[in-house]
Amino acid sequence: GKYQENKKMNKLFLAIIILILGNILAWYQLNAQFKWTESAFWNNPYLMSIFGIPVGYAFFIATKLCYEYFGFTWNMRMIGFGVGTLVFGIMSWIMLEEIPTLKTFICILLAIAIILIQVTNLVE
Repeated sequence: GKYQENKKMNKLFLAIIILILGNILAWYQLNAQFKWTESAFWNNPYLMSIFGIPVGYAFFIATKLCYEYFGFTWNMRMIGFGVGTLVFGIMSWIMLEEIPTLKTFICILLAIAIILIQVTNLVE
C-alpha cells in the first residue's frame, strides 16, 4: 500500500542524492586542477585516481537503487546523464566562473527535461 509506495519513492530520492554527491566528487576529481593550478594535491593524477573509489561506489549504489525503483537500466542512464550535466554546469559556474552560453543553457534545460520525463509519469 502507501508504505510500499513511500519506501519505493525513497529509493529514487536516495539514488538522485547519491548521484548528485558522486557527480560533485567527480567534478573535483577531474576539474579542480583548473581551479588550483599550483596545488600538489589537485594536480596529482595518482591522488585524484583515489577519488575513483568513492565516485564509482556512489554510482554503483545509485544505479542499484534506481534499478530497484524502475526495474530497468535505461531510466538510470537518462537520470544519471541529466544529473551529471546539471552538477557539472553548476560546479563549473560556481568554482571556475564559467558563465553558461545560450547553447549551454539550452542543453541544461534539456537535461532537466530528461530528468523530469524519467521521474514522472508523463510518458509510459
